[in-house]
Amino acid sequence: MIENTPKFEVTKGTFDLLLNNDLKSLFDKINTEYLYWDKVKYLAPNGVRPEDLWTAVKIMRNSNMKRVQLKDLTFSFMITEQMQKTLHEFDMNLGGNLGTLNIVPEKDHTFYLVSSIMEEAIASSQMEGATTTRKVAKDMLRKGRKPSNKSQQMIFNNYQTIDYIINNKDNDFTLENLLEVHKRISSQTMNDVEDEGSFRKSDDVYVMNEITGEVAHIPPSHRDLDTLLKNMCDFANNETQNGFIHPIVKSIILHFMLAYIHPFSDGNGRTARSLVYWYLIKQGYWLMQYLSISRIIYKSKPAYEKSFLYTESDDLDLTYFIQYNLKAMDDAFKELKKYLQRKINDADSMHILYNIKDINERQAKILKILKDLPMSIFTATEISTRFGVDIKTARKDLQNLVTLGFMDTRKMTGSKSIGYLRSENFENCITEGKGTKGK
Repeated sequence: MIENTPKFEVTKGTFDLLLNNDLKSLFDKINTEYLYWDKVKYLAPNGVRPEDLWTAVKIMRNSNMKRVQLKDLTFSFMITEQMQKTLHEFDMNLGGNLGTLNIVPEKDHTFYLVSSIMEEAIASSQMEGATTTRKVAKDMLRKGRKPSNKSQQMIFNNYQTIDYIINNKDNDFTLENLLEVHKRISSQTMNDVEDEGSFRKSDDVYVMNEITGEVAHIPPSHRDLDTLLKNMCDFANNETQNGFIHPIVKSIILHFMLAYIHPFSDGNGRTARSLVYWYLIKQGYWLMQYLSISRIIYKSKPAYEKSFLYTESDDLDLTYFIQYNLKAMDDAFKELKKYLQRKINDADSMHILYNIKDINERQAKILKILKDLPMSIFTATEISTRFGVDIKTARKDLQNLVTLGFMDTRKMTGSKSIGYLRSENFENCITEGKGTKGK
C-alpha cells in the first residue's frame, strides 16, 4: 500500500516555486523520472513545504496532460522526453520490415515464436498464482500433455490464447471478442464454469493485498460494465478519437483500463496483458510476438503493482503505469536480443552437425539437444510443437534419425506414443557423419 497524495491547494509558496528559475533542474528531475508524492516530499528545498512543491509539480504536469474519457472516468497522461526516446527505439525495432528482419532470422521465426509464446504464457500465469516451474510447464506444452492441475491449466490456457490472438490479430475490439479471449484464458480454472467468458454480475470482487488483507482497488459497479467496456472498445478501434496516441502507449492504456474496470470475477490480469499483444500485433508491431513482457513484470511485480496504485491514487494519472510498462518492454527486448545471440552462437557451434549428410536443419537441432542433454526423450508431438511443423513431418524427421542410427525408439509407459531417444551408437554416428554432406 502507498501513501495518498496531499490535497491540491495553491498557496503563495506554490507560485514562488513556479517562478524560481533556480529550481528548474529539480522540476526536470521530478518529471523526467515521474516521481510520486512519496519521493517528491523528500526533495523539497530547505524552508519549502513539501505540499507546496507537490502542488507546483501537479500544475506543471496538468499543463501537458492528454485526457481520455470513459463514461464518468477521466484518465490522463503525459509523454516525457525519456518515453519519447524509448518509443522511437521501439518504432525502429519492433515494427516494419527493415531493422526487424535482422533481429529474428526469417527461417527461424516459427521456432523462436513457439518458445516466446511459452515464456509469456508461463510468466503471465505465474503472476496470477500458478506454481508450476518453467521446466515442467515447457515440458507439458512441448509434449502436448494434458494439464494435470489448475496451475498447468492456467499456463496451457495462456499459451492457447496467445496463439489464438496471433491468428485473429485483425479482429476489432468488441465485447464478444473480449469474452472469447477471457473464455479461453479462464477455461477449467474458475470456481464456477459459468464465469468463464462472462462479465461479473455483482460488486463483491475486490483487489486486495494478499498479506495484510487491505483493499487496494474497488472496481466500478457491474451495472456500468457494458458502457465502460464499449467505450474502451471504441477507444481501441477509433484511431482519431482523442487525437493521435502512440500505438504502444495506447496498448498500455488499454491494459490499465481493463484491469481497472475488472470486468471478470477472475483472470482480469491475464486478459489485460493479452490485450497488449493483440493491439500491438494488430498495429504492425510484429516483433511483439517474440517478447515475453510478463516475464519481466513477474520479476518486478512490486513495481508493477505500485505503478497501478500510483495511477489510481494520483487522479488516474496513467503516466506512472506507462513509464513502468515501457521499461518492461525495453527490458524484454534486450532479453530477446541476448537470447537470439545465444542461439546464433549455438548455431555457429553446430556447423559440424549441419554438415552431416541426409539430415535437415530441424534434425541437426534435435541432434544438438541430444548431444547437450543425453537423457532427452522426444515424441512426434513435441517436435511438431517445438518446430511448428505438422505431426507427419515431425515423425518423419525422427524416424529418419532412427534409420541413420542416431536415435532409438521406446514405447512410452502408460501411453500409446513412441519415444525417441539417443542411441548407444550416437557419438560414433556423429563422428562418422562429420563433413559428409555433399560427398
